[in-house]
Amino acid sequence: MTSGSKIILFFIAASLGFSSSSCKKSKYDVIPTVFVNFTLNLNDPQFMVLLSPFTYLYVDKNTNNYGQNSAGYDDNGIIVFRYTEDEFFAYDRTCPYDYKENNKSIRLNVVDDIYAVCPQCSSKYALSAGGTPVKGVSRYPLKNYRTYFDGLYLTVSNY
Repeated sequence: MTSGSKIILFFIAASLGFSSSSCKKSKYDVIPTVFVNFTLNLNDPQFMVLLSPFTYLYVDKNTNNYGQNSAGYDDNGIIVFRYTEDEFFAYDRTCPYDYKENNKSIRLNVVDDIYAVCPQCSSKYALSAGGTPVKGVSRYPLKNYRTYFDGLYLTVSNY
């Protein structure tokens, strides 16, 4: 094998190793995966609060008869947060710290319109920063769900 072939083989092996490692679940994504798939029509009065940036609402299995598709882990629900005109975040309402460290399913609450706070461990998560913990004992971010916005309809899913 020539040195040029060895270099090409090295780059192929390195890129395969890198791409396969990027598909693995993050060690910080601790909340188990449940099926999530629902669409909000922002012209529906129930969801119009999301017409402005830095607003949020809770969605759960009772919202608009979505059932288990919007229940989140352990029926704790989902926080939908509008960050900008075109960017939304959706988070599971289950505290990742209490789940991982204490095997508890504790439902988070939004405070000051921009933070999710755990009533058990008091960890605070920034909704505008991908659910990153900003205060308290947690080092785990909130479980994120994918969002797609077409200007009127917001779809939240995890597939």
